Amino acid sequence: MSIEVSYYENFQEIKKKIWLMLSDAITNRKSSFRIPVFICGEQSDFDGRIVVLRQTDKDNKIVQFHSDIRSDKIKKLKKNTNAAMLFYDKEEKIQVRLKVECIVNYSNEVTKESWSKTQHISRKCYLVDSSPGSESSTPTSGLKPELDNFEFTKEQSEDGYQNFTVVQCKIKSMEWLYLAAKGHRRAMFDLEKNKENWLVP
Repeated sequence: MSIEVSYYENFQEIKKKIWLMLSDAITNRKSSFRIPVFICGEQSDFDGRIVVLRQTDKDNKIVQFHSDIRSDKIKKLKKNTNAAMLFYDKEEKIQVRLKVECIVNYSNEVTKESWSKTQHISRKCYLVDSSPGSESSTPTSGLKPELDNFEFTKEQSEDGYQNFTVVQCKIKSMEWLYLAAKGHRRAMFDLEKNKENWLVP
């Protein structure tokens, strides 16, 4: 008689669960994994911010999000391509930490494809005149009055492409933590060395 092992005590099932949650976050706006914390920078100059997960590629071990080429995180990534991502789902009681190496795509086939799928209203973010995070003397959205509404045309939104970039994050490692009343579980997956290890929670 075989004893059934819970998914959270099986490396393959854990990895399957992680990728299912990442993939679901692309289309499920209610998914907690849809808005991870992205952390980048160097020793004396690093910080984190929320990003929106836009695509996953299990075969190539990539997750990606969109950004403005003028943003501070892009400047940081040009100095150091290594970064981290933090996901947490309260209902599932699962935390996932990714160590990634980032590729900043700008005005290439990757950005063209993503831009073509970006909704009209979402393009508004890339129409601001000044770079995100720049100082302003008044509270502002950064948009010109004629664009600061929902009436700008699809044609007008095309101007935002010049500021649009896609950050592809190549996953180097995944650390998984499951919070269970009868005993937490924690595991590390080194995707570069193809190694799996249990960790003490």
